Amino acid sequence: MTIKILIDSASDLTKTYYNEYTLEMVPLTVHLDEKEYKDDGIAIRPKTVYDAMRNGKSPKTSQVSPQTFKTVFTTYAEANQPLLYIAFSSQLSGTYQTAKMMEQEVKEKYPDAPIHIIDTKCASIGYGLVALHAAKLAKEGASLEELIRDVTYQAEHMEHVFTVDNLEYLYRGGRVSKSAAFVGSLLKIKPLLHVDDGKLIPLEKIRGSKKVIGRMLEVMEARGTDFKNQTIGICHGDDIERAEMLSSMIQEKFGVDKENIVMEMIGATIGAHVGPGTLGLFFSNKPNK
Repeated sequence: MTIKILIDSASDLTKTYYNEYTLEMVPLTVHLDEKEYKDDGIAIRPKTVYDAMRNGKSPKTSQVSPQTFKTVFTTYAEANQPLLYIAFSSQLSGTYQTAKMMEQEVKEKYPDAPIHIIDTKCASIGYGLVALHAAKLAKEGASLEELIRDVTYQAEHMEHVFTVDNLEYLYRGGRVSKSAAFVGSLLKIKPLLHVDDGKLIPLEKIRGSKKVIGRMLEVMEARGTDFKNQTIGICHGDDIERAEMLSSMIQEKFGVDKENIVMEMIGATIGAHVGPGTLGLFFSNKPNK
């Protein structure tokens, strides 16, 4: 029996991938203008969130609801259908912990339910690339043990390198101090950040937006390897022009085929925290052959 892969909307994958690999997705929630929206790409579009932020609004987010997980897990438990939930970083959301609680609750009634959960400690397209890799293997008939081993490996070696256009959004999310956000804006400092053990960590500060893309490539070259034989991820906060510029530079510098680059707009949930103009780059520092 083929193992079903479950993801959440923080993977920033679009329905194209859901359909191609029969992925199932559970949405986080976005709160905007005193209304709640499921982050499913339909109830609220990412661009709506970015435009609201440009107009001074501060959208909030909340994790996947316990009831959503309970319903999904119960459905698979009753059918005895193997399910692997590949989760958004536990360091950035309570979604993973909620899923574990609901898994335990469902297994009290269905102790042999073939439900398994993995904390990727990844986010956005970095998380999405890990899920896609697993989905391809599942489609080819990989065993649960093979999938768990592969997801664990891919997640451990997934690099996240990104920058934001406005430090104010990171300040609102508690990632930088108010003074740092103010000074950074005055000096046009662009922070370069990465993810370490699932946490968002500042890497360095760069003066000017033009220099930051070049620096992202330098970090990629220093940390990564074998770029021609892996899928590279790029995400953007409603800034397709810079995302395409980054893609072209990667193709030219590392000889990567355009078909091996996954490029997506950052979804509403993560977008609500990083803001418009964000640019992210994802790659493996040790591709598993």
